[in-house]
Amino acid sequence: MTLLALIAAPQAGAPVMGLAKAIQLSVAPVFLLTAIAGVLGVISNRLARVLDRAREIQGPATDSQDMQLLRRRMGLLSRAIESVTITGVLVSAVVAVTFISAITVVDLAAIVVPLFVVAMLALIAGLLLLLLDTRLASRMMRRRF
Repeated sequence: MTLLALIAAPQAGAPVMGLAKAIQLSVAPVFLLTAIAGVLGVISNRLARVLDRAREIQGPATDSQDMQLLRRRMGLLSRAIESVTITGVLVSAVVAVTFISAITVVDLAAIVVPLFVVAMLALIAGLLLLLLDTRLASRMMRRRF
């Protein structure tokens, strides 16, 4: 069999097949990383707006209740950023372990599954913190109008 034929149609146990499978398995987590980047952008923008508002109303005549709410929002958004960032790190670890598993032909599912579950829990926590911030922002708006 010629080299060109081997490259065009690799055998089932060939290392190229393992690599191809690893790439296929990594596509969904990589899309998830893109979504995580989007969520981080949204949370960062919200935090920037809160900081801008806090600077704007800071002064001797500041309504202390507004500043307290803004501080609470800053805390929620900071924790949301931390949680979603942890999600990104864990999903990246899932991709890395998946590649290692495919290349070394070692079953590392016992590592991948808990990493992915913890990543999803961290994402849920981050999104819940974002939801709490949204509710707090709505409460502030209702107070103002």
